[in-house]
Amino acid sequence: MEIERKFLVKRDGAFRDMVRSSSSIAQGYMDVRGATVRIRLRDDRAYLTIKGPSYDGGVSRYEFEREIPVKDAREMLALCRGGLIEKTRHLVPYEGHIFEVDEFHGANEGLLFCEVELSSEDESFSKPPFLGPEVTGNRHYYNSHLLTDPYPNWKDEVPEGYR
Repeated sequence: MEIERKFLVKRDGAFRDMVRSSSSIAQGYMDVRGATVRIRLRDDRAYLTIKGPSYDGGVSRYEFEREIPVKDAREMLALCRGGLIEKTRHLVPYEGHIFEVDEFHGANEGLLFCEVELSSEDESFSKPPFLGPEVTGNRHYYNSHLLTDPYPNWKDEVPEGYR
């Protein structure tokens, strides 16, 4: 079970001083009804992920993930619908949690948000100073949705200081 919450990130770049590591990600989605099937290249590794529908306002859902050969991932990406999501993922440790700040490129250039994985839906955590409003459950912030409705289409809905 994947349990995560999502937040906007302040555009002032303050998170950058806290980054422990960064990686390049390209990912695509297979056309499957009832689940999300993702193929991801992350630096020199590849993964196949299957996610079920979201529960509890988007906080939790079933997730299956396995590492696969990069060659296979490249071939599967050619089968994906609607292009690729391109982003840099920055890992920021903060008071016992790892915050994953995603900085998008390509069709979603300028989008910046953060995810934190939790061990339970009611787990408390300290929020780093760069976090903004929570967007958990907002379809705009699902990577699979960004292929059909990229950030420039709804950027004006994002609060000033976060776009």
